[in-house]
Amino acid sequence: MLDPLILLVVVVVLLALVFDFINGFHDTANAIATSVSTRVLSPRVAIAMSAVLNVVGAVTGTAVAKAIGKGIVAPNSVTQATVIAALLAAIAWNLITWYYGIPSSSSHAIIGGLIGAAVVTAGVGALDWGGVTKIFIVLVLSPFVGFIFSGALMTALLWLFHRTSPASVANLFRYLQIGSAAFMAFSHGTNDAQKTMGIITMALVSAEFVKAVDGNFAVPLWVIFLSALAMGLGTAVGGWRIIRTMGTKIVQLRPIHGFAAETAAGMVIESASRLGFPLSTTHVISSTIMGVGASKRFSAVRWGVAWNIVIAWVITIPACVGMAFVFAEALHLIFS
Repeated sequence: MLDPLILLVVVVVLLALVFDFINGFHDTANAIATSVSTRVLSPRVAIAMSAVLNVVGAVTGTAVAKAIGKGIVAPNSVTQATVIAALLAAIAWNLITWYYGIPSSSSHAIIGGLIGAAVVTAGVGALDWGGVTKIFIVLVLSPFVGFIFSGALMTALLWLFHRTSPASVANLFRYLQIGSAAFMAFSHGTNDAQKTMGIITMALVSAEFVKAVDGNFAVPLWVIFLSALAMGLGTAVGGWRIIRTMGTKIVQLRPIHGFAAETAAGMVIESASRLGFPLSTTHVISSTIMGVGASKRFSAVRWGVAWNIVIAWVITIPACVGMAFVFAEALHLIFS
């Protein structure tokens, strides 16, 4: 008969891969919405490129995975039920926001889920408040950095090419935006897929299938490749509801705007990934799109749509904390 612990770990791994897959199609818009809306790439080509580069980016490091796996809750303080409840909450929230076409954060969802589930299964003392505070600071600051950086980059580009004919600028940036879209897709993989790696490894450490020395652990290779593949497959499916919101409803974009938004977002995300900071790729690319729009004129941004996105940012963590709390309580009743 199969060991119940092994069965629970298998459930965790499968749920984590489902979350990763949903994260992929939920966040396809992060990498391709601007290049599709400016018609630099066809949707089919953009999605294929994004899927491949998400996978490539996902296998280039594990710093973010370790921050998620041991920087929010101590792995040896949680149970498999903790991770299952967190994943169920994050999956539910991603599906709700996808259905309504709202660009919300998978990162906020899983972080909120972990906090809510851990409080039920291990108590408030299990939370690493230092790690949580550091992650929250990065989550809050990164969209502002993206907004300012993209606005500054857009202003610099407009100054640099102000004597060039609009047709020449459009032709040049149609090519350059292909590179910026590729960079954005790669950087998305370096940050978002690692969150799933961290969740799975947390469960493996909790079950003592992976050893942690002084709180540190190595992410198994099979976890890295499965997470990368699930993210890539999800990206290949494409979340068209959110692509329409990101690509057309926030601000009207031309290739030069798309290049500035994607380049700024990719640099912010890639820097955070190498430093081991999990952040919301959705928040960053949304803020850089707003930044390039505001650099033209403040009224160019459809602030009503932007405000709805901000509301989703604000409520994601508390909503997922609450859902994970409920799921964890339900699992406690089932297993008790």
